Formats: sequence, structure tokens, C-alpha cells
Amino acid sequence: MAGFTGTSIPVELRSLAREFSLGGIILFKRNVVEPEQVAEIAIEAATLTTDIPVWVAVDQEGGRVARLKRPFTEWPPMLSLGRAGDETLARRFARALAAELLAVGVTLDFAPVLDVLTNVKNPAIGDRALAEDVAMVSRLGTAIIEELQHAGLASCGKHFPGHGDTTVDSHHELPIVEHPPDRLRAIEFEPFRAAIRVGVASLMTCHVLVPAFDEERPATLSPKIVEPLLRGELGFDGVVFSDDLDMKAVSARYPVPDAATDAIAAGCDAALICSGDVQVQAAAIETLIHAVEDERIPFRRVEQALGRMRRMKERFLLQPVRQGGAARGPLTGRALRAAIGLEAHAAIAEEMARHL
Repeated sequence: MAGFTGTSIPVELRSLAREFSLGGIILFKRNVVEPEQVAEIAIEAATLTTDIPVWVAVDQEGGRVARLKRPFTEWPPMLSLGRAGDETLARRFARALAAELLAVGVTLDFAPVLDVLTNVKNPAIGDRALAEDVAMVSRLGTAIIEELQHAGLASCGKHFPGHGDTTVDSHHELPIVEHPPDRLRAIEFEPFRAAIRVGVASLMTCHVLVPAFDEERPATLSPKIVEPLLRGELGFDGVVFSDDLDMKAVSARYPVPDAATDAIAAGCDAALICSGDVQVQAAAIETLIHAVEDERIPFRRVEQALGRMRRMKERFLLQPVRQGGAARGPLTGRALRAAIGLEAHAAIAEEMARHL
């Protein structure tokens, strides 16, 4: 999954997609000018492959992690939903969010955050979390997932095995979560279990060291965490995305191409490389190919990853939209502008904000 710079898909990334194919693209604030331009990127993305479509993904949570600003609805941070404790409000929010993203051709939202905010001073998560209480995070998280996916938008819960009790930001340093296994299973794992029960399409790993399970490698790169815990113990058979491998928690310790190989070997199905450096992205693909050729990654592991991604795309990109769901985007012209920044959506945002 590739990030890029600029407000259209660069020719270098197009060339990379033609030669190797891509799982998808991810949009950041740097890529966004206006709704029509985002829709044009989605249309461009559809030409990157000739068989299975690519994802057009975004981190659109609300609060400080929102790549799409006005005239899109600007949502309060997710902690507002936990403070409200209102599942109906969470569902209304998710339906409105899905409608606006689908209108511009976004097909995958890396949301919701399923981390339990057990450390309120957590610099990476903070008000991105739904709540400080595990039951509330589970209840509201599953409600959001159900509504996003019912509308036809793929959801990705994050960040397994739990980023809620860290003291440093994994964008800059490697956090450590030092709880014993029983505590992790009772608190950190529970919202992910709940998400799996309601059919979440995908989950994202975190770049956090969890010595109770692996004293050496962060979760994203750990063969002791992704396969035995997320797959085996929790029974998740959907797509596992790595968090961005350009983040310093990983890239300061491992070259990005090696990290991509390690993430896939550990059980991730897709590697996010978001900085926009096409040379690094190409090197990651080549390193993965060599790892398969050298049998450092079993071919069966690659087949599993591709199979899971294919099933997820068939579920959300190749099926007609369910009755009552948002129209398959991207929309154009007046229809596009009529689908975003609605007064009804602003009213939901205002109701959420009252609980902060």
C-alpha cells in the first residue's frame, strides 16, 4: 500500500503499479485540495491495475487524525463518542462518515481506533481512542465497524495488540507495553475480539514492543504475535495491514524494504509504505520477491496474503452496494457536493462535540 506526494498519482507510482501491481494507495492531507480532486485521484487509481481494483484508503478518524477537511464534515475526536456513551450516536456518525468517503471514491478507512485509553497521557493515541473503558471501546467500536461496512466502506480496526498504554509516540520512537499476558488478553485484546466477532474486514498492527510476547521485535514484525495471537488465538482470518513502515519506531531500526519482508513473514498481508518515496517502495517489492525466491518467506505465506486481500476486495470493491448503502463513488458535479458537508452531518458532529 503506497503513499505518494502531490495531488495526483505520480507517473513513477503508475509505472511501479504497471510493473508489479499494488494493493492500493493511501491519501494524506498533502494529497487533498478539494472533493472533486480527491474523486479524480480515485478515478486515476482505478486505472492502476487491470484485474482486481486497488484500495483508495485514508485515515479519517475525526479530531486530529482527519485527512479530509472542509467542505467535508469535520468530526470531533472519537473520545467524544465514549464520553457520550451513546451507541446510536456512534452509528449515525459512522453512516455519515461512510457516505462522504464513498462519495469521493474512498473505499477503505483505517478506522476505528480500538485501543483502550488506559494511559490518558498517551501522546500517540489520546483522544483518538473511543474510551478509557474496555467495554465501551468494544461496544462503540463494533457499532462503527458495522455501519461503515454495511454502507459498503471497508473498515480497519487498529492498533493490535494495543497502543493505548504507551508513553511515547511510535511515529518517532519505539513504545514499550510491559503488561503481563493475562492483563493484555483481558483489556487490550478485547476490542479486537469484539471486532472480529462482527466481521471486521481488516486489522492493523502497531509498532510497539510487547515483551510479554516478544522481547526483541515490535508487534508488526513479530512472528510471535501476528500469527499465534491474532490468527491463532483470536481466530482472525481477514486482512492484516502493517502500520506505516516509514514510522521511526521501525525505520530507525530496520531498513524499510527489510521491514516489509519481515512484516509479511510475520503474518501481515499488506505493508504500508506511506512517505511517498517510490524508490523505497520499489526496493521493498524487490526485496519481497527475493525473499520468496530464496524461500525466506514460504510461497504459501504469500498465497495466504493475496487470497485474503482478494476476498476483501471481492467483498467491498466487486459487489453491488447493499440496499440503503451509499452510492458507489466517486460521484461528480452537483451530486458530489450534495453528498458532503451536509447540515445533518454537521448536527451529528455538534452533538458529539458537546460531550468533550
